[in-house]
Parts: sequence; structure tokens; C-alpha cells
Amino acid sequence: MTVHTTIDSPLGEILLVGVVSETAPGGTALASLSLPGQKGAAAVPEDGRRDPGAFEEVGRQLTAYFGGRATGFDLEFTESGTEFQRGVWRALEEIPYGATTTYGEIAERVGTSRVGVRAVGTAIGRNPLLVVRPCHRVIGADGALRGYAAGLERKERLLGLEGALSRD
Repeated sequence: MTVHTTIDSPLGEILLVGVVSETAPGGTALASLSLPGQKGAAAVPEDGRRDPGAFEEVGRQLTAYFGGRATGFDLEFTESGTEFQRGVWRALEEIPYGATTTYGEIAERVGTSRVGVRAVGTAIGRNPLLVVRPCHRVIGADGALRGYAAGLERKERLLGLEGALSRD
């Protein structure tokens, strides 16, 4: 059964969508986390039900992260995307808190050439789990902030929260 809710965050109201799972911490496997104005954002599922209680654990972990008391998440995710996208998303999950990497480095990690950087960028842009699967930690080879489905100002805010922005 699909469930959803919204929670407030420093980035705006977050839409959480998930499915009931006996193995997930808190009982819900997270399918998507999206923000207002996000490119490709999830919509409230027509066949789902609003259930704020199903996301108490997700909300607790997000609150700890935004409050600077957590550097990662212990959540179960539903499986989605193509095999290539899932490989890119696994590479995102390996980027440590407070660190950044480049699109080219992700391409190398997933075994594609530098020519495949555009495909990597597309896969990152389709990440359904913003914040918890840290696509915000991927930057341009020149150190510039590039592409973020929820807007560069939110990417900058997340990297600032994690102390990953250089202070010149």
C-alpha cells in the first residue's frame, strides 16, 4: 500500500511517498522525497493514503540531519529506475557527509567513460530521494555548483549545512 505525507523543512515542504514494509525502520520504505518546484517531483499517488504516522522515523532522521545532529540516514528505499540509474544512485550513497565529488568521478565509479558524464548527470537528475540520497554532493569539475532538480540555492544550502562549501 502506498502512503504519503508532507513535512516542513528548512528547504520547504517535503512530500514523502512510500510503501508499507515490515523490514523498514519505522515500517515504511521510502519511494520518493521531493520539494516544491522540483523538476520531476513526485505527485501525491491517486491510489495512496495520507498517513503522517507512517513517516515518523523518516521525519525524525530528517530533523536530526537538518539540525546538524546526523550525517546520514538509516532508511529502506523502494527499488526504482534502470540498472544504470541504480548504479549511479548507489555511487551517490557512497559520497561521505561533508564531501563533494564530480560528475566525471561518478562516471568513473560506475564504469562509464568521460563521454558518459551526460548520462550520469541525467541519472542523478532523476534521483527520487533528494537529500537522503545525496546528489547535492556532486559538483562540476571546476568546483562550480551544477544542476540540482530542486534548485541550486537548495543545493548550496545543503552543502553549507554539511560544511562542504569552500570558504574563500
